[in-house]
Amino acid sequence: MNEKEASANSWAPILLFTCQYVQSMSYLQGSSFTHSLLSDLGTSQQLTIHFDMQESNHKPVTPKLSYQDHDFLSGDDARPVRILSEYLAPLSAFKKNSVHDTIVFFGSARQKEDGAFSKYYRDARELARLITAWSLSLSNEDDRFIICTGGGGGLMEAANRGAADAGGRTIGLNIGLPHEQRPNPYITPELNFEFHYFFMRKLWFAHLARAIVIFPGGFGTLDELFEILTLAQTGKLNRKIQVVLYGTDFWKEIINFDALERYGMIKSEDKDLFRFADTPAFAFEWLQGVLPTGGEPNAPAFAKSVSPAI
Repeated sequence: MNEKEASANSWAPILLFTCQYVQSMSYLQGSSFTHSLLSDLGTSQQLTIHFDMQESNHKPVTPKLSYQDHDFLSGDDARPVRILSEYLAPLSAFKKNSVHDTIVFFGSARQKEDGAFSKYYRDARELARLITAWSLSLSNEDDRFIICTGGGGGLMEAANRGAADAGGRTIGLNIGLPHEQRPNPYITPELNFEFHYFFMRKLWFAHLARAIVIFPGGFGTLDELFEILTLAQTGKLNRKIQVVLYGTDFWKEIINFDALERYGMIKSEDKDLFRFADTPAFAFEWLQGVLPTGGEPNAPAFAKSVSPAI
């Protein structure tokens, strides 16, 4: 088979599908539409399309471009496109807005400013304010250590609010859920994102983070905590993420790290992957001492995944 015949072979099914698609369009109602894919005639494959319009006033209608077809983009076949969009759209926005790296705050959406555990709301707000004020004082071309949250209410709102108090920009990686999760008003508009896929949202939490501050929370917070600890323990990312567990009594009550070590599920040094803190001042001073402030060439500074040596 020569190059021309091979080309015809590869494109024929696509053209046939196009014919079937056009046949179903409403503007062809009242007309006959036939197509035939002829078999090999000896030298090349031919595709014959025959329109027999019954009414002369019917005019061809240009179909939608595939990337403007909402029904297609919302369907199962376009799932890879939607996943890729949740990578490329934030990446483009972070580049445009010179976002270098982040400090991520996790915590319950249910803890309010005037609630039973309002201390955590106040502390998250103050710690985010301290970090942002310090970040703004650094002489870097790109913005360093931008406060990033899950974009919702409660302790996420508190962190975004604290960054706004200091006059800094702040990121919200919201996720569409049936309840609870709505973007809070303190997120910088051009850095406010809505995700459909949890795993794409987690990618952006992990790969830009220099540190994670984890306040008390429920299943979602625990999921995010262990995701980050697993990445740190396995060395899957090519740089270290500092982890602060805020609220010593809470974390030691709900997770028995000593028992995990005693049963041989983690090593003693795995407990060095995180640090406990109980005041904004202590957490801030510790982070100041461990975070790298030197410039890096790329923004965003996307951490690379480490592959095993072959």
